[in-house]
Amino acid sequence: MFDTYDHNYLSLEKLGGAMKGMYKTIKFPQVWKPSLYMYMSLALSISTHEGQFYWYTNPKAGPAFTQEFIGIIYAIGALASIVGVLIYHKILKDFPFRNLIFFAQLLYGLSGMLDLIFIFRWNSYLGIPDYLFVVMEECVSRIITRIRWMPMIVLSTRLCPLGIEGTFFALLMCIDSFGSLSSKWGGGMILRLFHVTRTDFRNLWLVVFIRNILRLATLAFIFLIPKVDRSETLIPSDILMKATIIESVDDVGIQLVTVHENK
Repeated sequence: MFDTYDHNYLSLEKLGGAMKGMYKTIKFPQVWKPSLYMYMSLALSISTHEGQFYWYTNPKAGPAFTQEFIGIIYAIGALASIVGVLIYHKILKDFPFRNLIFFAQLLYGLSGMLDLIFIFRWNSYLGIPDYLFVVMEECVSRIITRIRWMPMIVLSTRLCPLGIEGTFFALLMCIDSFGSLSSKWGGGMILRLFHVTRTDFRNLWLVVFIRNILRLATLAFIFLIPKVDRSETLIPSDILMKATIIESVDDVGIQLVTVHENK
């Protein structure tokens, strides 16, 4: 009974220490600034997939793709994402965070213009069939999206202090998830505001254009990303030292409990 009480008390105490550590860490500008940028870069890139999906399958206003073909497009795009990871790992991983994220975000905004080309059917004037152009557009978009996403994930791992790495990384991923949800909410609101429905696509091009402008507008907040080399420490040294001391004390406490039980 007492062993269970001691175990629960130690668990609560450790949880409280982790919460205090997260609160203290997130207050540092070196941490909350890039976290804020990661949220804004996701939230400002509003999602227009719902409107585009219905446009894809519409036989009058759109190219009249089947749902099966759209599934194939997304599957090919998923394979293209792997190419984006390989490009980052082989070529781009040693570039400074701010420079890489800046150019990746710039390409992300410019690549969105391919959707406008397809909506206006300008690809037909270039002699490119719809099915070929949409596959090319999906692959380019997925590769750039992955190149843009990878340095932010690596940066997130660099922001985690010793002792609460897993807990703090989970917090950062929650911020990213909230950014993705904000993107979907914002996209739904913009689609509704401009009266884009399952059958009315007159303003779909305008919604996509606004999305692209918001992607480019994210570059105005690039100053939130630290301008450091990958070898430099992002978190203040005192946090690292205190986290190490806390971890050492926890290890000693666990060892003492074990010796007591053996007696």
